[in-house]
Amino acid sequence: MDTEETEGPEEFLLPRSRAANERLHAMIPGGAHTYAKGDDQYPEHLAPVISHGRGAHVWDVDGNRYVEYGSGLRSVSLGHAHPRVVEAVRRELDRGGNFVRPSVVEVEAAERFLATVPTAEMVKFAKNGSDATTAAVRLARAATGRARVALCADHPFFSVDDWFIGTTPMSAGIPASTTDLTVSFPYGDLAATEELLTRYQDEVACLILEPATHTEPPPGYLAGLRELADRHGCVLVFDEMITGFRWSEAGAQGLYGVVPDLSTFGKALGNGCAVSALAGRRDLMERGGLRHSGDRVFLLSTTHGAETHSLAAAMAVQTTYVEEGVTARLHALGEKLAAGVRDAAASMGVGDHVVVRGRASNLVFATLDEKGRPSQRYRTLFLRRLLAGGVLAPSFVVSSALDDTDIEHTVDVVAQACAVYRKALDAGDPTPWMAGRPVKPVFRRLV
Repeated sequence: MDTEETEGPEEFLLPRSRAANERLHAMIPGGAHTYAKGDDQYPEHLAPVISHGRGAHVWDVDGNRYVEYGSGLRSVSLGHAHPRVVEAVRRELDRGGNFVRPSVVEVEAAERFLATVPTAEMVKFAKNGSDATTAAVRLARAATGRARVALCADHPFFSVDDWFIGTTPMSAGIPASTTDLTVSFPYGDLAATEELLTRYQDEVACLILEPATHTEPPPGYLAGLRELADRHGCVLVFDEMITGFRWSEAGAQGLYGVVPDLSTFGKALGNGCAVSALAGRRDLMERGGLRHSGDRVFLLSTTHGAETHSLAAAMAVQTTYVEEGVTARLHALGEKLAAGVRDAAASMGVGDHVVVRGRASNLVFATLDEKGRPSQRYRTLFLRRLLAGGVLAPSFVVSSALDDTDIEHTVDVVAQACAVYRKALDAGDPTPWMAGRPVKPVFRRLV
């Protein structure tokens, strides 16, 4: 980070951030508006509160600068305050942001989206991914007359709504009768999915999954799901919140050539602005419209769903991706980072314990203990050393604003962290290097 100090984590303190976190907890349940941003996800007393960001860097209220990864929970893929996005937003703000009738920007944004994702026939915009995925589930239930939802058990998050959250350890407040309608299938296993659909014959409204995550789909897998959905009469839904733009401008469906019935986009779509999208087949989407003869589906009717400046941001993002080859740049940056981190970990003797996984544009890391098991305690040690070195990295998900200097600095800091990691492994206990309680998983039943 850009401070004159060279001290280690024991001297790295964040007094203003600590005070700000106390203020956050006094007024906001959990101290953040997103659980994944909570200070329980960071080492004790080392959860920076951000002042501002530009490009691939953020500054905390204590004045420290960090190279940032996973920006905005993967949403800020072009970097903070990207000039093309800022200019598009500013232009629409000066023209008014919300009207009593649709704006012409809604026409332009829909045309741009459908040109970018040509496998979809209609699109409707919203503000967050949860609303879009829940709308997909509602459409599937309406179209099929079935109640059950089958989701991929290997994917961590789909929605804040009851049909999904009821399946997690944080199911308080959700009736069992709702949760009982959600069943799950394993990623990559067509036989298990077919067994599930046969067990609940004519009961499953949809199969919903991320088309790809930290591993590539097995050969023929997505096409096999397409065939299963068709044969069993259920709707195939791709959650492209992460894969959208990071896999290709047209998402994973554009890369792998398998077309879902419905798909949902968000995160990178707005480069930090609140915009998401539900897209898909015309006959399904029109059930939420005015040009059909069936029962009407209440589909994504929100006051702020078509704010002009967010839609302008989305159009600027899509233009930037296409004209500047952003997806290819994300992959190139990720490949360089992954190679550097793996080399650094191997050189310090922890190559089997600090493990980088995932597609180059969407890298995560695992911290494994002496027996090769995932460890929150070793993650705490690792995060402490990264933070002290000026790297804010709950993951290694890159933005296109990173440059070679940022990557090289990150790899140097990772090497220093891995040297300490090796000491902890040799001691058989990371506690002396944790300096407090371990970081915690988001989904847990008790605080």
